[in-house]
Amino acid sequence: MSMTRQAEPAVTTPPAPGPKETDGRTRQRSVALRLLARPEVGVFLGAVAVFVFFLIAAPSVREGGSMATVLYQSSTIGIMALPVALLMIGGEFDLSAGVAVVTSALTASMLSYQLTMNVWMGVIVALVVSLAVGAFNGWVLVKTGLPSFLVTLGTFLILQGVNLAVTKLVTGNVATDDISDMDGFDQAKALFASSFDVGGVQVKITVVWWLAFAALATWVLLRTKYGNWVFAVGGSKESARAVGVPVTFTKITLFMLVGFGAWFVGMHQLFSFNTVQSGEGVGQELIYIAAAVIGGCLLTGGYGSAVGPVFGAFMFGMVNQGIVYAGWNPDWFKAFLGVMLLGAVLINLYVRRAATRR
Repeated sequence: MSMTRQAEPAVTTPPAPGPKETDGRTRQRSVALRLLARPEVGVFLGAVAVFVFFLIAAPSVREGGSMATVLYQSSTIGIMALPVALLMIGGEFDLSAGVAVVTSALTASMLSYQLTMNVWMGVIVALVVSLAVGAFNGWVLVKTGLPSFLVTLGTFLILQGVNLAVTKLVTGNVATDDISDMDGFDQAKALFASSFDVGGVQVKITVVWWLAFAALATWVLLRTKYGNWVFAVGGSKESARAVGVPVTFTKITLFMLVGFGAWFVGMHQLFSFNTVQSGEGVGQELIYIAAAVIGGCLLTGGYGSAVGPVFGAFMFGMVNQGIVYAGWNPDWFKAFLGVMLLGAVLINLYVRRAATRR
């Protein structure tokens, strides 16, 4: 019987693997694109451009004393711009922030002077009042569902009227009495309105507080659970509530943070000038909001940082003082701010769309 030998199967060599295919979801973005996606990058470049411009246009800006003044102007805006920015990231904004600063200062001044108490008692009561105003705004917002524009506009009008009416009723004037000779004034001034020497230049303590608050706010946003809550409620409060985020608590505390900022700036104004004009503060809320928007925060919420408003406030201070040092008409200040605001909004919009497409 013959046996047939089966043919052995041919051994084939598998083809060499080609380059690994990736799609847009797995492709690693370049460092440049990742930087552009950061909300503070655009305002940082803008701040550098404004700084260089005034270094050339106004040579006196190069002096140490001039730069200290710029930083001081920036700090008085920046301290309030920080909590306003956090509130905007949380999806809301506060139109009463400007007059709330004056309300805090008036409360501390009149309570201390009229009751002949230590100024620290007035400072503490003013803190309670400021936090209560913020809590009221947040509580009305979450209970009624009204837009923060309407809620805080109502609070703005209430505080503006109360500031004028109560000050005239208590003091008989539109300004409070001088409290510089009262107990505790020097200690409070050292905390809120003192200066210290750096290389022969007097620097205001508010600059230190401003940078310290910015560092704290950045840590809270990026490293804590509360920071995640802020971004979540700003993006979509319904989705945030569905995954267990305490939306009511987050919203109310954000408004209370604005109240704390108003208290701190109010105390600085009081202990810097010893007296307070009851009609001040109107319009400052727009400056705070603009500094936050220029810093990369969106009015729609869910996007922004605490570093961006620092550069936004610096741009305001730089333009405000740079115009003076350059010898220009200060009436152009608001025009510069308008251009800066529109330019920042357009740049932020372009950067976010470009980063999203890529």
